[in-house]
Amino acid sequence: MPEPAHRYRSDDEDSGRWAGFPFRDGDIVISTRSKSGTTWMQMICALLVLGTPELPAPLNVLSPWLDWLAEPRDVVFDRLAAQPHRRFIKTHTPLDGVPLDPRAHYVVVARHPLDMAVSLYHQAGNLDRARLAELTGQPAPSGPTRERVPVEQWLRSWVDQEVDPRAELDSLPGVMLHLTDAWARRHEPNVELVHYDDLLADLGGEMRRLADRWELPSPGPELVEAATFGRMRERADRLAPDTLGVLRDRRAFFRQGGSGQGRDLLDANAQAGYEKRVAALAPPDLLTWLHR
Repeated sequence: MPEPAHRYRSDDEDSGRWAGFPFRDGDIVISTRSKSGTTWMQMICALLVLGTPELPAPLNVLSPWLDWLAEPRDVVFDRLAAQPHRRFIKTHTPLDGVPLDPRAHYVVVARHPLDMAVSLYHQAGNLDRARLAELTGQPAPSGPTRERVPVEQWLRSWVDQEVDPRAELDSLPGVMLHLTDAWARRHEPNVELVHYDDLLADLGGEMRRLADRWELPSPGPELVEAATFGRMRERADRLAPDTLGVLRDRRAFFRQGGSGQGRDLLDANAQAGYEKRVAALAPPDLLTWLHR
């Protein structure tokens, strides 16, 4: 396999941990931006692969975040090597930062960037920052909260922020970099793009489509129901990605999962500014698909 074109590193993750990963036939790599459907797609994969809503382990154990520095790389590799079923592995790294093995499948979930940003804002408010600082030995991270910055104000600043997209992947430039790379690969036989709004509109249809693409049994109504936001919220203790115990409320991780919440917060001028900004960051056909 060719080496990935880029290595992505932050205080929390390092895509270089993928180097030497022993892929198996049928592995599924879930590549998404934060708050864009990562846990949702992990659950969908778990249900399709295992064929039961009664998962044998917490979701983040079954589907580890391989790039995450908080867990030793060898421990993650060993856990995945011991799994007898098809593996489904989480990453927030764009596809140009992970090995592209022809034996594996890659799925990228795209969400409207403004909706993703609003979810990111609320996620930051759900973090126990003091506990996170205690566990990491680093100062408590800054971030938007309702007490500090109203969501409307924060969203406008997020749209206007000028950053290096490869260093700030949860910025608007970073989101568009991730999606533009995936869009360019959408015709490759082992790359699948999923629109978050399609999951909302026809969850069963999308699950059946993915099962067909990955040569897995088609899910029945019980499995589709288990992948709904309401059912996942009920099982938040087993499904929320909270290995370190830093979420104030695990059910709040599945806060709403809706569509349109970010767009509704911008007035006409701010919306026009957003549209101008993304037009400079991504190709028109991607934007037409993303914003439909």
